[in-house]
This record gives sequence, structure tokens and C-alpha cells, in this order.
Amino acid sequence: MSNASPVVTETAYLTLHYRLAGADGTDIVTTFGTNPATLMLGQGQLAPFLEERLLGMTEGEHKTFTLTAQEAFGERNPELIQLVSKQTLDDNSVPGADYKAGDLVDFAAPGGGRFAGMLREMRDDAALFDFNHPLAGQHLHFEVKLISVL
Repeated sequence: MSNASPVVTETAYLTLHYRLAGADGTDIVTTFGTNPATLMLGQGQLAPFLEERLLGMTEGEHKTFTLTAQEAFGERNPELIQLVSKQTLDDNSVPGADYKAGDLVDFAAPGGGRFAGMLREMRDDAALFDFNHPLAGQHLHFEVKLISVL
């Protein structure tokens, strides 16, 4: 009988502490200091590029990964900075919404689904939005302390 610790597989059920931080070390999300997270891989609870880093880790392991922008949310795409008509904005807003630069606005995508954009600038007849992921173009740090693997 082997005493090998359980290893993370693509469908593993995990209890872990994790922290995602920006390039400057500022926490984006962390469970350290609170209750650990419990999740099942392959269910979309963590971004796929984070799940990939967990594969092969053994129970009890504590690791920190540095992800390039390319490995994380991708590089910023200038084509995702687009003008949205006031009409489209109104159609996706609560009546009387008063948006300011930096606000994240949720839109209905053609053909179903949702997507969000950050308001860059309000103009007379349109608004300039950035539809890049807010963390696109950034290096990220991903720290994991694996508590249990089922």
C-alpha cells in the first residue's frame, strides 16, 4: 500500500487557500486569513489557466506561480476599445443611470450571453468603452496552499 499524498487531477475536489495578486503584489482575491475555498476542477469555478497550475500538485503543497499577461487574461487588445451609441447604452441600463469613467457596465451580447466593458469616456452621442478584461495586459501572482484533495 502506498502512502503517496493525493495528487490534483482534472476532476479533483479540492480544499485550498489561494491568492491572486497583481504585478505590484496587491491582492485581487485571497482566502488566506479566512475560510479556505472548496471547489471542483473542470466546473469553471477558477479560470482554466489557474486550474492548469493546480494539476499535479500534492495535498499539503504550498506554491506561488507568476503568470505572464499572455498566460493569464491575455494582452490588451486595442480593438476591444469601442464606441457604444447612447441608444445601446440606454437599452442596457437602468433608467436614469448616471455613468462615470471607470464604471463597469454589463451589456447583452448579440445572440445571448453578457459581456462587460469599462467606461472610458462619455461623449455627446456615444460612450467609449474598453471591453478588455480588467486584468488583461498584467502579470499576476497566484499562490496556492492545497489543504486536501478528494
